[in-house]
Amino acid sequence: MTEKKEQKILVIIEQGDNDQSLIKHGIKLAFIFKKELCLFFHASSGKKQQSEARELLNNYARRIKSEIPVLPVSSLVLFGDKSSVPDVLAEDHEAILLVANAENFRKYTSMLAESPIPFLFVHSQSEMIDYNHLIQPIDMRKENSDGSLWCSYFGRFNQAEIVAVAAKDTTKEAQSGVAKNVLLTKKLYQKFSIEHKIYKGTRSSFRNSYEALELAHVSDCNLFVMLGSSSVTPLDFLVGLPERKIIKRAGKLPVMVINPRRDNYILCD
Repeated sequence: MTEKKEQKILVIIEQGDNDQSLIKHGIKLAFIFKKELCLFFHASSGKKQQSEARELLNNYARRIKSEIPVLPVSSLVLFGDKSSVPDVLAEDHEAILLVANAENFRKYTSMLAESPIPFLFVHSQSEMIDYNHLIQPIDMRKENSDGSLWCSYFGRFNQAEIVAVAAKDTTKEAQSGVAKNVLLTKKLYQKFSIEHKIYKGTRSSFRNSYEALELAHVSDCNLFVMLGSSSVTPLDFLVGLPERKIIKRAGKLPVMVINPRRDNYILCD
């Protein structure tokens, strides 16, 4: 019989001064969801870099184990095409969430585009937070259910309050999509008795995330949950992806980005 692998919260290590801040957020999330913490490094060169990375990750892991003995901790170094890494992490290593440095978003663009695992981008100067007040934009895309599902995890396992901002579209098709997503989101949160509010926004599905972020900045929000781009055009590479702009404007506010182009792996209770 094959031994069942534990689901993991992965922290992407960069071998720099920001590692400890990212690890602290990873530890917090691992405790929230009662999952194993895994320190991960993607090697871009040969055996020397991989060996050095393994030594560093093992040192980090030993320090965490000595300070927090009850927390399962592991480390992982992978080498290969960056865009294929998320599938390997999900399928072979049971990764369910990737914690990454928000200031290096561009570095992870190709991984995010192919990822069935949400990315949680954390600013290196972000204070330790409780992840208990979430803001979520709701637009016309059916993949909003993935965002609502992850918000519900924080509501169920961390007693988080959720504020959703629904887009205001002009076409009947878009209005129907938003209304359906709002209804499904309400039902999900009510099912698990999650405290929530849903506001009618003033902007379309294409600008809704920016309006929700404005609300996040004037409230005590400590996590912004959004869908990434449904498609990527050459223009996006020139002017920047919307999620990159949101993360930049978010400042020290952590931003979870869920890839709408892939079926997302779910958290096991």
